[in-house]
Amino acid sequence: MTDNTTNTDKDLSIFQKYFLVFISICLVISLFFIRNGFKANEMLDQLAKTSLLPEIALSNGKPTVFEFYADWCEACKEMAPDMIDAKKQNANKIDIVLLNVDNSRWIDLIEKYDVNGIPKMTFFDSKGEFKGFSLGVRKYNELNEIFLALINNSELPSFTKASNSSNLPSGNFSSGENFNNIIKSESPRNHN
Repeated sequence: MTDNTTNTDKDLSIFQKYFLVFISICLVISLFFIRNGFKANEMLDQLAKTSLLPEIALSNGKPTVFEFYADWCEACKEMAPDMIDAKKQNANKIDIVLLNVDNSRWIDLIEKYDVNGIPKMTFFDSKGEFKGFSLGVRKYNELNEIFLALINNSELPSFTKASNSSNLPSGNFSSGENFNNIIKSESPRNHN
């Protein structure tokens, strides 16, 4: 008795082959995005775990940056690697405090510093006095420039519209605090 089945019966149909290739590509892409998502979350976790409590940071004689963030915030994840690099560049000269807006523990600071978008950074000099804030993603060069201004107790940098990043207005607010150096982003990426 001979086997009458042909090779075409044993082989996968062309549709099945394309379907398997498509599924394989989808799996590879999914794994890539999942891995990068975990890496970004890991960086935010690393920053959060190494940050001081706000009251300690404001009273230890170093300039301080509060970064208000959330684990789900894509812009926060985007900024995390640059924040880590800028923090390393200025190690032991500045304190970075991460405050998760989803943690009710920080509601008083969220209200005090009018956090209505993230990532939002608030800046304090070495005496713990408020210097200004930034709303939106900052790249390494901008973060480093801000950190150096805080460390040197100089005016916060003014980013031009040409950089498509920010504009630095000056002014005083009615709350009685002197907010001379305010950095507000004009970037459209600040919707998180």
